[in-house]
Amino acid sequence: MRLLLVEDEAKMVALLRRGLEEEGHRLDVCSRGDEALALGTPDAYEVIVLDWSLPDMEGMTLLKGWREAGVRTPVLMLTARGTTADKVLGLRSGADDYLVKPFDFEELLARLEVLRRRSEGRDGDVRLGELVLEPGRRVLRVGAREESLTAREFALFSSLARHPGEAQVRARLMDQTWGPDFKGSANVLDVYVGYLRTKLERLGAAHVTLRSVRGVGYKLMVAPAGGSSA
Repeated sequence: MRLLLVEDEAKMVALLRRGLEEEGHRLDVCSRGDEALALGTPDAYEVIVLDWSLPDMEGMTLLKGWREAGVRTPVLMLTARGTTADKVLGLRSGADDYLVKPFDFEELLARLEVLRRRSEGRDGDVRLGELVLEPGRRVLRVGAREESLTAREFALFSSLARHPGEAQVRARLMDQTWGPDFKGSANVLDVYVGYLRTKLERLGAAHVTLRSVRGVGYKLMVAPAGGSSA
């Protein structure tokens, strides 16, 4: 897993770094909230391990900042506070799990694996670089920016996103979006592609484009990180 550990206790950092790296995980470590806020960008890590108390801010303040910025990475909060009220407060602040110090390292590993599996299976999110399609909420998002999709827009975009880089035949896209019994104009496909292009533009998702393929239909293209597919 790609993990971010936000912890200021040197002994704890050393123990967790050694144990997690021995298990084959890739680990970034920071001890301050301002550093962590910059590192914890959307999709940068699979799980974040966050200490409740940091030198410059409370872990919950940092967590709220991430969530407000659109960071949905699962967060496991570490703390010496073990009351039910503390656990409820941590979970309501956006944490996905809560582990009280001192803890067993094997339990930490198990909880990290559960959080990763839960994240991977969450509504079958489709990731196209920085752009994420969330079927559960029927939205496209880039970071904190979101665009809601209608049922038709979602069906059309899903069909194209399942086969990035491959030309999809117009008739197939029509069947998957409007059903085989649709009797309206075939031009409606072009209209809805236009709607999707507008939403991608509003999101700033320049690395994802919907291209017309002459005599065939459309294909979705995803440029490498930092590039443009246009």
